Order: sequence, then C-alpha cells, then structure tokens
Amino acid sequence: MPVFFELALVLVIAVVLSFLLRALKQPLIIAYILTGIIVGPSGLNLIQTYDLLEIFSQFGVAILLFIVGLHLSPSIIREVGKVSSITGIGQVIFTSIIGFGILWLLKFSLLESAYLSIALAFSSTIIVLKLLTDKGDLQTLYGKIATGLLLVQDMIAALILIVITAFAHSSSGGFAASLTDTLLKGVGFILLLIIISKYVLPKATAIASKSSELLFLFSLSWGLGTATLFAVLGFSIEIGALAAGIALASSEFTEEISARMRPLRDFFITLFFILLGSQLVLSTSLTLIGPVVLLSLFVLVGNPLIVIILMNLLGYERKTGFMIGLTVAQISEFSLILISFGARLGHVSPTVLTITTLVGLITIAGSTYLYLYATPLFVHLSPLLEWLEWRKKQKKSIKKQPQFEILLFGCDDQGIQLLPYFLRDEKSFAIVDHDPEVITKLKQLNLAHFFGDLSNIEFLQELPLNTVRLIISNIPDLETNLLLLKFLTSKQQNITTILSAYSAQDALRLYDSGASYVVWSHAIGADHIQHVLSRFGYTLTAFRKRKELELRRLESFLYT
Repeated sequence: MPVFFELALVLVIAVVLSFLLRALKQPLIIAYILTGIIVGPSGLNLIQTYDLLEIFSQFGVAILLFIVGLHLSPSIIREVGKVSSITGIGQVIFTSIIGFGILWLLKFSLLESAYLSIALAFSSTIIVLKLLTDKGDLQTLYGKIATGLLLVQDMIAALILIVITAFAHSSSGGFAASLTDTLLKGVGFILLLIIISKYVLPKATAIASKSSELLFLFSLSWGLGTATLFAVLGFSIEIGALAAGIALASSEFTEEISARMRPLRDFFITLFFILLGSQLVLSTSLTLIGPVVLLSLFVLVGNPLIVIILMNLLGYERKTGFMIGLTVAQISEFSLILISFGARLGHVSPTVLTITTLVGLITIAGSTYLYLYATPLFVHLSPLLEWLEWRKKQKKSIKKQPQFEILLFGCDDQGIQLLPYFLRDEKSFAIVDHDPEVITKLKQLNLAHFFGDLSNIEFLQELPLNTVRLIISNIPDLETNLLLLKFLTSKQQNITTILSAYSAQDALRLYDSGASYVVWSHAIGADHIQHVLSRFGYTLTAFRKRKELELRRLESFLYT
C-alpha cells in the first residue's frame, strides 16, 4: 500500500474513533492510542512504514515540548505561587517514592522502577486545562492552584530529561562524571541561549512578526534547529526543543507563536500516540493485568489522596483539596514520552512501555469521569475525607462581633470593589472565604471574616445568620449556590440573596430556587456596552475621555 494511502487510512480510523470518544466525553488521546492498537500488529496490521511514523512522532514530541517551553518564562515561579510550588513538588516526590516501593515489590528492576514511578507522578497539562476550561473553573481558587501545580510539574519534567540525558551517556565515565559534564555543557548552552534570547531573538521575532507566515516559519526552524543542535552536541532532541521554547518564552509574540504551532503539534503528536498504540502487544497485555490495575488504582486514588493531604496541611478546605486532587488522577503525555525515550535508550523493556500505555488509557478515561461528576462524588466521600484532615480545622476567627447585617461570600476582585460601599455606610458585615491567603490579608486589615467552604453544609450551620439581612455570593458555581439556597429555605431565613452565575441557564435555575437577584456577568457586560454606546455613540473623543476615567479607576483599585 502506498505511504499516502496508508497514512490517510490511519487518520480516517482515528477520526471515527475520535467522534466516538468525544460522544463519551473522553479526551481524544485515548482514540489515538486505540487507533494504533487497531492498525498495529495486534490488529489489522496496516502500518508498514514504521520508520516514517517514527520520524513524524519525533516531530510531534519536539513541537509539544517547544510549546511547553514557551510557557515556562523566567518569572514562572513567582506566577504559580508558593502553594502550587509546594504541592507540585511534594506530590511528585511522594508519588515517586511510594510508586517506586510498589514497583520494587512487583519485582521490577531498579532502573525500570525509577522510570515508571516518575512517569506515574506527572499529570496531563493539556487534558486538565481542557477540563477546567470546559467546566468554567479556570479562574476559581482550585483552578488557579491546579494550573500552577501543572506548570511546576513541567519544570520538574525538564530537569528529569536533563538527568536522563546524562545517565544515557554515563557508561564510559560513570554517572556522576557524566552528570557533571552534562551540567557544565548545559550551563554553557543556557548562557548562550540567554544571550541569544536577550539580544538576537527580540530583533529577529520583531522582523518576522510583520508576516504571520514568516513568524511561524522562523519559530518552527528555531525550535527544530535548536533541538537538532542539542542532539548533535550530546543532549536529546527533547531537551533542545524545550530549551528553544524557554528562550522564546519572554517574547511579546509568545501567544501568537504558540497558537500557530498548536495545529502542527496536534497532527504530529497524534501520530506519536498512534505509533505508541501500535507497539502494544495484546497477547502480552493479558499477563500484565495485575500490575496495570494496581498502578492505575494508585494513580486514580493515591495521587489525589497525596494532594488532599498536602492541601490540608497548607490550610485549605476539604473540597478545594479534593478538586485539585482529581486533576492529578491521570498520567500525562510526558509520562508516555519519558517511557518511550527510556525504551529507545534501552533502559526499560517493551513490557514497561505496554504497562505505561495501558495505565495511561485507564487513568485518562477514569479521571475524566471522576472530574465530570466531582460534585456528587465529593458529597458521598466527604465523611471519609475527614479522616485525611491531619491539620485541625480552623474555627471561627471572629471573637467579639457575633452579629452581622451582611455576609459576603468570596473576596475576589468583585468582592473587593464592594468593600468601600460597606465601610462608607458603616455596614456590619463579614467576609467568608476558603483561601487561607485571603484570610491572612483580611486579618491584616482587621476585617471581620470566616474561613470556610460555602459547599460544606456543616460550615453553613456554624454561621451567625440570625441577624443577617443580605447575602452576596461572588462564587459563580451553580451547585454551591443551589446548596446555599436550599439551606436558607430549610432554615426559613428571610434573607435577601444576590448570587453570581456563569450563564443564563444557571441564572434561571437560581431564580427558580429562590434567589432574590442573580448577577450574570455576560449579561451585565452586554448591558454596560449598550449603555456606553447609547451615551457616547461612536465618537472617538468621547471614548478617549471615558478611557482616561476608567484607567484612573483601575489604577486606584489596583494600587490603593
């Protein structure tokens, strides 16, 4: 069969399976691996040009890591925050140690145990960000921490690739000597890249940006060229691609470069997963059911438990830790790339590659459903999760002010803008939030507050609602607000409730459940635009004056 026909047929099968998996609300990566199983030797045996598929796969991995590098700017540590850094590092360490112990008991070799245990520690940035975006939770407290945690994992993955590269060249001079040599060369390359990224790349990208096609071609050639140079000088293609991306991370055109590279990444990385699936030997897989099930349970259950405990020790509420824990309940593309890289170096056997692929299929599918049904799952598991709260729950932080007229749930940007109104009119109010960092700031400002989760019915029962006349919720989560309304109805509390919603459908459900008023952000934005247009028309001068007023208001809000 001609190569063109072969590749076209493989892609058609991948598309059919993708539609099926999409209907089942599953990530498409599962469809790609299943396609490989079907077209590989264990299935229809349609693939004859494995060498070409291997080359395309390397392109996919290189471009994927290049895009990862684009988002690892030098200021990333400051951006992800202390909580994400501690949780991310802690989860990787504990998962690797416990995983290594399990694999050692299963009679794997030391090297294979090390590879597999590290692979089990990383979660899929692409899948998790897609789930958070689809659910509208990217800007929630747990969404922000989870995103930072994944970025920390990406940085750890980059370091691991460097260590493995050194290990791959350690046969002649010993691992320590090879690692030292690799690190010295690495420092030299990094210094060179820093100089290039500071003095050469800004000018080159500025010139290339005048043409979108030229910017795309320049970025691609820079990424693949740097990866090739690193490979020639003794590093891996993966490290070179990652370093090329990091060198461009501080560019003002990063987002445009990333957006233009993604379709190319998606095509080639699809072929990587198809190739991975084709290497799965089903006859061998049946004998590995025990280890695969055990390791899958460890990832699906063990990883979330580790994160839940870490978040509790950092002072976060039960549900926040639970939701962040679910985001690490699967292995990542890097896990599969890592094991594939190890197999190419001869460090792990094909059996380990088969186990990792099967664990990937199970955990990616399983964690997706766990996340989609997280709310009812949390309700059922909450009593059990209480046993994992090693740090005692923080009690009410208000001592001599038990009565309030207003309760404000969620002290985000919108909540902060309401504070001057409450203070100016001398309203008796308290703020309720589940972010320990927010609570610390409120303590410093000497503002009345409660630390707790609105979705926890026991916490709601502790709040002093007898004198409350108004509740404002800046938390747009539908289930959480419905629980609040149900609780107030059961207590027959005659309280005005102003709630937030993501969509018109959510707003209608809240009204039906008894909400006094619902703030639907998109509707308010549209109403405000109509108001501005009716007042100023299309006059540029009027908008410039309005812009100056708005800038002063924003600066006052941000810096005072």
